[in-house]
Parts: sequence; C-alpha cells; structure tokens
Amino acid sequence: MHRNEYPRPDFVREHWACLNGIWDFEFDDNNIGMSSKWYKKDHKLTEKINVPFVFQSKLSNININDFHDFIWYKREFTIDDSWKNKDILLHFGAVDYRCHVFINGELAGSHEGGHTSFYLNITNYLTWNKEEITVYVEDPSDDETIPRGKQYWLENPESIWYKRSSGIWQSVWIEPVNKNYITDFRCTPLFDQGSVEFNIKTKSAKKNTKIMIQISFRDTLIAEDIITVNNIETKRIYDIFQKKIFRGCTHGSGWTWTPENPNLFDVTLTLLTNDKVSDKIESYFGMRKIHTENGKVYLNNRPYYQRLVLDQGYWPDSLMTAPSDEDFKKDIILAKQMGFNGCRKHQKIEDRRFLYWADKLGYLVWSEMPSTISYDSNSVSRITNEWIESVDRDYNHPCIVTWVALNESWGVSEINYNKMQQSHSLSLYYMLHSLDNTRPVIANDGWEATKTDICAVHNYQHGTKDEKEKYEKFIKDLSTKEDILDSVPAGRNIYADEFEYTGEPVMLTEFGGIGYDKIRPDGWGYTVASSEAEFIHDLERVFDALRKSKVLTGFCYTQFTDVEQEINGLLTYEREPKCDLEIIKNIVEK
Repeated sequence: MHRNEYPRPDFVREHWACLNGIWDFEFDDNNIGMSSKWYKKDHKLTEKINVPFVFQSKLSNININDFHDFIWYKREFTIDDSWKNKDILLHFGAVDYRCHVFINGELAGSHEGGHTSFYLNITNYLTWNKEEITVYVEDPSDDETIPRGKQYWLENPESIWYKRSSGIWQSVWIEPVNKNYITDFRCTPLFDQGSVEFNIKTKSAKKNTKIMIQISFRDTLIAEDIITVNNIETKRIYDIFQKKIFRGCTHGSGWTWTPENPNLFDVTLTLLTNDKVSDKIESYFGMRKIHTENGKVYLNNRPYYQRLVLDQGYWPDSLMTAPSDEDFKKDIILAKQMGFNGCRKHQKIEDRRFLYWADKLGYLVWSEMPSTISYDSNSVSRITNEWIESVDRDYNHPCIVTWVALNESWGVSEINYNKMQQSHSLSLYYMLHSLDNTRPVIANDGWEATKTDICAVHNYQHGTKDEKEKYEKFIKDLSTKEDILDSVPAGRNIYADEFEYTGEPVMLTEFGGIGYDKIRPDGWGYTVASSEAEFIHDLERVFDALRKSKVLTGFCYTQFTDVEQEINGLLTYEREPKCDLEIIKNIVEK
C-alpha cells in the first residue's frame, strides 16, 4: 500500500513527483551514523521501510515498538528531463521529531518539530542523473519537553497513551519551480464586507513580473485581475457577494461555507514574467466567519451549536498516518452520519488531506497542538515554534474554526498557581491571535483556564447507570453558569488562580468516554457498558444531562473511535459501528 495522492491540495502545482514507497532503512541505536558518515552515497542501509508509515506500524513492514531514537532512511530517485533548468523543491509533510536531510551525501537542510511541514531547495546538490536522498532522524522516546501528544514516553502503551510514531509519517515529494515562483498564498474572508483579501508572496520582485488572479464559483468567473508585482508581497481585496443579498445567506441558496452547505470558491494564481507563465497555483477558499459574542459562538453571524466529537486520528495498522486518502474522507462521512458537525483533533496536527476533505464535505475542525509532558524553557520554545508553523500552513482552511493551544494543563501541571506557566498560556493565546485574528483561541482546554475565548470544560463524572447520586451531581455541575464555574472536575478549578470568567461561551469539550467492546470487555474506558443496549442507554443518559443545561453552547463527545487499549469510541478501532449509526445520530441531534 502506498500513499500517492497530491499532498498539498490547497496549493496545487501541475508537476510533481511522489517519493513515498519503499526506502532503505536502519536503526542507529548507538548513534554512530553521523560520525561514520552514513549519509555518504557508498554507505548502504540494510532494512526496508514503506514511507510514510512509521516503523512502529504494521504498514511500514517493520512493526516494532521498541525504543529506537536514531534512525536513517535512504532512497534513489531521478529528476524528469523536462525539469532541467528549474529549481527542485523537496517537501516533507511531517517528520517526528528532528531530522537532517542529505542529497548525494551533502547536507541540504534540517528541521525540528514533529507535526509540521517543511521544504528544502535541493537544486545545488543534484547531479541530474541518479540522485540519492538520506534522512537522519532523532526522536527522543522519553524526552518529556517535546510536543508529543498521545505518544507514550514509556515503552508499552497504557491508559490514554499510545504507541510512539518516529520518523517520516507524512508524504515526501518533489516539484519543479522556475527561479521566480509563488512562495505563499494567504486568503482571509472579510465576511461582513462580502469580500476576500489575498496576500500573495513571490520569491522575488523582478521587472516585468505580474500576477493574474482568477476567482470562480461553480465554473462561473467572479473576478479576474492582473497585478504588476513591485514587492515580494502583494495584497488585494475582491468583492465576492457584489451587493447581492442572497449570496451572503447561510442557507442552501447562498455562497457561504457551513457544514450544511460547504460552498468553496476556486482560485487560480498565475505568475507571469515578460508575459510568460513562470508559476501557476490552483487553490480555493470558503466565505465564512467564526466569532464569539454575548456568550455564544457565531458562524457567519448566526448562533451555531457545535456538535463535535473527539478524534485522535489513529488507525490500527498505521497509527497517526491514514492508510489512504479515502480513510480521511470515510472518517468525516461516518462522523456526519452520527450527527456530528465537526471534531476536535485531539493532540495532533492533522494531515492537510484531512483538512481538505473537511473543507469539501463541510466539517468543523478544532486544531490542537500536541502537548509536552513537562515544562521548561525547551518546551516553551518547541511548542511555540510548532504553533507558528502550523498556523502558517493551515490558515486558509475554512474548516478550522478554533485553535487549542494547551489541553488539561498537560505540560503545565502547576498552571493553577505558577505564574510562569500562566504566562506561557497567555503568551500562546496572544501569539495565536497575533498570527490569526479570525478564529477563537482556547489557551487551556478542560480546566485551569487563563485568557480564553471559549470556556472549555471537561467532565467525565457521570458515573454508571447504577450511580444515581453521581449522575445527579453531573447534571447539577452542568446546569447553570454558576454551577459550571463552581465545579471541580478531576479536582481542578475551571479557571486558574487570579483568572475568572468574563462572559465567553461555555462548552463541554470532553465527556462520555463510555467503553464498550464485547470482544475486549477489559479494555480501558471512563465507564464500561456490558452490552449494546447498555451502551445505547448510557449514551442517552449523558446526552440527556447536556440537554438539561441552561448554558452550554456546544459539546465535544469522547470519542470517535477506539484506539489501542481504549474502548471508549463510538466506532471500533477498525471503524465498525458499535450500534446502528442512526441511533447515535438521533441521540446526538435530539
């Protein structure tokens, strides 16, 4: 099985080549590879791996969960003859955690950060014959200061922690570009004005350079413009709704983006040098606005109730890498069939292909940075740098409606009273708003909030069907704003010391976690049902408690699928329903 779909669907060039597939591979447990120059062309690696699947997964063809903190990859490739006299860009979707990339034995570049994309211009290292790429990866298994999310720092997964994912885990590919090309495209819908702002960057601003911009909706040309490039950064605003009221409607006849009607505009950017095409990009955008006001979340200026599901983004044979592009699409369709209009991608910056399908199919996404486990200056810089790269990569996706900086005080365990950790939370909140002022930010999802745009509360204290007193307290804890703010789920305050509620929307962003698996009844769950009927009854019970609340403006149910030892999904790890999906849909949407 190979992943060979186009990896960057919001920034498409016609010519490219996929480098996924079988690579040479080697563990370097004594960390001698660099000093022994394993990156040289005459050094051969002895194993094989199927990229982009990590060695801990079955689809990698290795499937070993031991600690191997230093690993090497190699493969040969050739450049298409038609690409000569062009620059060649080498792209990595994600490599966990730190890597050095060599082309034909020479260091071409490095990257740190296990969840974000990067590229290198490798032109000067090419022979234009048979080329060799070598990737050296360091992934410290037990370093608690790197953003690791659900990847366990001990050898065997347990409780809510899963197998590690070391090395290349998203697609690798190359593409040719001319000496001057479009380096970045940022699109900001100005919903209230009915217009859209484009920010386009080019490699250089040479004489006689122009950009042609075409915007269309369902094959109807909306705008066409040719701009003379005077600087490497060009900004333009285009009228989209053109004073036609129906185009701004959120119902089916409008041109706006919602989960119910995910309308998208197509964009073509053509870079012209002396009236000849130097670069051409195909992209898209959605006209949508997300904001909070008067204790509610608004989508396109209308109150919108978010029915989210917690999605870990793991698969049994491939861990954090989807087996195929179709699996991303399938997950979204299954979630919508169960009545959810979005997900909180938990402790994972997801592949751009998932975000593409969420844009296309209409599915809200909360994007959440994987947490560190411990706090120090290294963890601060690492999580900050990955956030900057993540927002830069994913800014254009209309599906993303919230940034979640921290989760349940992970990596900031003393945030309730520690001023430095509170300052870290605040710095992430304000930094994310400095990078993107169009989306809400949650600085610490679950409890011990500092500054936040949504009061996001976690509460699993619903008990079993026989624990009526516990269930009644669960109902009371969600009943009113005062009850929620006074509650202490998991023994944690809703707001950290010296911080308080200031009128933001209140959402229950983790609850449920009902475990049910007739084959693995001893699996992990917050509570465990012994039969399908009991599973359905418990779902009804926890959702009934939500509906009794006078304050909740949305929710996120735990969770979409089982993962490894966890059996608290609505679906099994293999995406098989645990009961009729229509039953779940009726419970979720009631």
